[in-house]
Amino acid sequence: MNFELSEEQQMMRESFARFLDQESSTVRVRAAMPSGFDKQMWNGLAELGAFSVRVPEEAGGLGLGLLDAALLMEEAGRTLASGPVAETLVAARLLALLGGQAELLERVTTGAAVVSLAFHDIAQQPRQWVAGGAVAEAVIARDGKNILLLSVPESARGGEDNLASTPVAELALKEFPRTVLSSNGEGHIIFSQALEEWKLLIGAALAGLGRESLRLAAAYASERKQFGQFIGQFQAISHPLADLVCEVDGGKFLVWKAIRHIADGAPEAGAAVSIAAWWNSEAASRAVAQALHTFGGYGLTTEYDIFLFNLRAKAWPLVFGDPQRLLQEAGRRLYGGERAVLVLPDAGDCPVDFDLGDDARSITKEINAFFEKNVTPEMREKFHYSWEGYNPEIHQKLAEADLLFPGLPKDMGGRGLKTYAKIAAMDAFEHQGYNTPAANVAQMVSLIIYRFGTDELKREVLTKLMKGEAIASLGYSEPGSGSDVFAAQCKATQEPDGSWRIDGTKMFTSGANLASYVLMLCRTNTEVAKHAGLTMFIVPLKAQGVTVQPVHTFQDERTNITFYDGVRIPDSWRLGPVDAGVKTMAASLELEHGGGFSKVQRAMLKAAEQMCREISFEGRPLIEDRTAQSRLARSTANLWVSDMLTFRAQWTIAEKKQNLGYGPMAKMFSSEKFLTDSRDLLDLTAPYSLSKRAGPAGFLNQCYRHAQGTTIYGGTSEVHRSMIAERGLGMPRTRA
Repeated sequence: MNFELSEEQQMMRESFARFLDQESSTVRVRAAMPSGFDKQMWNGLAELGAFSVRVPEEAGGLGLGLLDAALLMEEAGRTLASGPVAETLVAARLLALLGGQAELLERVTTGAAVVSLAFHDIAQQPRQWVAGGAVAEAVIARDGKNILLLSVPESARGGEDNLASTPVAELALKEFPRTVLSSNGEGHIIFSQALEEWKLLIGAALAGLGRESLRLAAAYASERKQFGQFIGQFQAISHPLADLVCEVDGGKFLVWKAIRHIADGAPEAGAAVSIAAWWNSEAASRAVAQALHTFGGYGLTTEYDIFLFNLRAKAWPLVFGDPQRLLQEAGRRLYGGERAVLVLPDAGDCPVDFDLGDDARSITKEINAFFEKNVTPEMREKFHYSWEGYNPEIHQKLAEADLLFPGLPKDMGGRGLKTYAKIAAMDAFEHQGYNTPAANVAQMVSLIIYRFGTDELKREVLTKLMKGEAIASLGYSEPGSGSDVFAAQCKATQEPDGSWRIDGTKMFTSGANLASYVLMLCRTNTEVAKHAGLTMFIVPLKAQGVTVQPVHTFQDERTNITFYDGVRIPDSWRLGPVDAGVKTMAASLELEHGGGFSKVQRAMLKAAEQMCREISFEGRPLIEDRTAQSRLARSTANLWVSDMLTFRAQWTIAEKKQNLGYGPMAKMFSSEKFLTDSRDLLDLTAPYSLSKRAGPAGFLNQCYRHAQGTTIYGGTSEVHRSMIAERGLGMPRTRA
C-alpha cells in the first residue's frame, strides 16, 4: 500500500502550488472578475507546462499520467484558478490524439489560445453551456459519430453575468464553422475518454477547493472570539467542520482510487469515475456552505474571501449538468451493465497503490482454509458480531493454528503480521462472518500484561490468554462517567499487607459473563488531577465479591454491569506503577488506531444487493430500478471512502508518517455512514427487511440495530469529532 507521491510528482505539485499562491491569490481572483479569466496567470501556467501535462510526448507534450493532472487540478481548485483549466487540459490531449491540428495544439499549450469542450452531443443539444466559452476560440464537440472542432466567432464570446463570475457561455454550437477531427468509432471512443477524464479532474479541483475552504474556516474560528472564547472551542462550530474534512479528504482519495482502478483495469473503474465526480461535487458544496456559516454574517460580505469558494464550488461542476445524474450513472455502471470499460482514459504512471500485498493474500487464504476445515454449519448459525458469537472451541483452535492474535509480536507468541496483512486478516474473518471481540480484547490485555505485568501475571494469566484457554473483559466505563474513563471512581485501596481492596461498579463490561478476567482502571488517589490518580489491575471475575449482572440491548447483544464489593487481589496483579494507569492503558491503544467499520459496511451492502436481486418491483427485480441502483451506489461510495480513510490511517502508522487524527477520522466517518446506510438500505428493501429470518433480510435487520452502537462504543462520534478538529484542522481544544 502506498499513499505517497513520487519525488517528481511532489516537485511538480510544489511548483504549481508556489506559482498559484502568487498568481492566483484571492486578490488576483477578485481582479479577474467579472470576466473570470486571468490572462497573466494563464500564460504563467502554460510556461510551467500545465497544458502539456496530458499531451503525449510524441506530440510535444510531457506525457504525464492522470494522477499528475489531478494534482495540478487540486492546486488549481485550492486557489480558485481563473480560467477553464480542466477543460483545456482535456482539450489539449484530444487535439494531440485526434491529430491534424498541430498549430492550434501549440497555441493551446503555450497559452496563446483557449480550447474547451462541449459535454453533450450537439445533434441533441445544439445550444450548450460551455466552460470557458466566453474566452475560447474553439470548442471540441461530438455530433453523432463525428468529432468536430468548432471555431467560436469573437462575436459569440460575450459570456454573461453568472453565479461565480466564471467565463462560462451558452453557445449556439451548431451554427459555428466546423472541422471534422474524426468520423470513425475510434475518435468517438477518444472523445468519450476525454469526458471521463474531465470528471476526475473537476473532482480533484473540487477536493482542493473544499479543503481550502475548511482551512480558512478553521483558522477564522481559531482567532474569532465570542462570549469570551474562541468560537472554535464551541463544538457546534468545530464538529461540522470535522465531519466535512473527512468527506473532502475522502473525495480526493476517491479520485485516486478511480485512477488506480483504471490503471489496474478493475471492473469498477467506470463507476469509480462517476462516484468521484459526484462525491466531490456534493462534498465541496457542503464544505463551502459550512465554512461560510462559520464566518457568520461576515461570510455574506464581499470583504471576506469565503464567498468566492462558495460560489465556485457550485459553478464548476454545474456546467456539466445536475451532479445527481453522475450518481445515477454510477448506479448503472455498477448494477445496470453499463461498465464503460472502453471509454476510460489511459491512467499513465500511478504510484499510489491500495493493494495489501502478497502477505495479505496468503493470510486470507490460510484463514479461509481454517474455516472450511474447522467450522460446521451449526457453528456458523451462532456467529454474531458481538461477544454473543464467542465460540470457545473455535477460539482455542485459532490459537493452536497461530491465527488468534495476528497483531501481536512473535516474541510474545503472536503471529507478528505486518500492518497490511493484519487488515487482510480482519477482512477475512469478517468475510467468514466471524467477528472476534473476545480475541481483540484478549489481544489488548495480553499486550499490556506482557509489557507491564509481573512474572506471576505472565505465568498465571498471559499464558492462558495466549493459548486461547481464557478470555478477558475491559473494565473502563462506569455508570456516571461513560466515555470519560479518567473520571473513574471505582476505588482500589492498598491494605497494610500490600494487597488491594477494590470497591465500586463498572458499566458496559461486555463479555464479563464469559471471561475469566477483567482489566480494571481504578481510582487510587483522590488528591491529584483525575487522570493522574488511576491504576490498572487484572481482576479475576470468579473472585469473591464480584457480581456480574446482565444488561440486554436491542441489538441482540448482551453487555453487563459488574459490581466489586471488597474484592481482594495481590499487588502482583497490578499493571504498571501506582497512579500511572493512564500510561499503562495507552499501550493498548496502538492496536486500535485506524480502525473503522468498512468490513461490516461491505457485508451489509452485499446483503442489500442480494435482496434487491430477489425482490420483485413492478414486475422486475428491484436491482433494475434506477432509484435502487443510485442508492446502492451511494452506499458503495460511503464504503469506499471508509476503506480509503482506514487505509490512510493504517499506512500512516505503518510508514511512521505524520498522523493528523487519521484514526479518529476513519472510525467516526465509517460508523456514521454505517448508521445512515443501514437506515436507507432497510428502507430500500422493505418490507422484507423487517424480518429476522436467516439470510440477507435478517442480516440487514441486524445491521440496522448493530449500527446504532458503533457511533457510541470505542469513543463516541462527538469525542472523535473533537480530536479531528484539533489534530486535523488545528482548532482549539473543545473539551475541558
